[in-house]
Amino acid sequence: MLSVESSYLQVILIGVLLYLAYVDFRTFRLPNSITLPLLITGLGLSIFTSWGFTNAQSALIGAGLGYVVLWLPNYVYRLIKKQDGIGMGDAKLLAALGAWLGWSSLPGILLIASVSGLIGGIVWLKWNQRGYGHAFPFGPFLAIAGIIQLLWPQLLTRILPINLI
Repeated sequence: MLSVESSYLQVILIGVLLYLAYVDFRTFRLPNSITLPLLITGLGLSIFTSWGFTNAQSALIGAGLGYVVLWLPNYVYRLIKKQDGIGMGDAKLLAALGAWLGWSSLPGILLIASVSGLIGGIVWLKWNQRGYGHAFPFGPFLAIAGIIQLLWPQLLTRILPINLI
């Protein structure tokens, strides 16, 4: 059973994630003015209070790993193609999710976001009559995946025959 503080924090986190999804969908940007405070708050709650959804070590590893797991492939892509393949706002959002939910939530978030992003991206590109070479926002899929991991952390282990961690 969640404490009252944790319930309020869930509602706040969900609200911020939905807002970020909306902003990214409309503007193709995840503003630092929202993602960085979200990251710092997730770390602060886990490190300095008992209200966090994970422990301090998992939050720190999750923040670092969440950023690097999207930054590194983008860095390699940029070296090869001379352009970004994914926005760094997405990396900051995944770092924030790692800080709030811990490093062990990252594989599930990435799997849900990738599968839904693949399907949603195809639909979005068709809807807007664009070719597959055009960009589409990935942040909304990360945000929704983060909400799913927050509310139903065991969902993937129950529906998939594999254990992600």
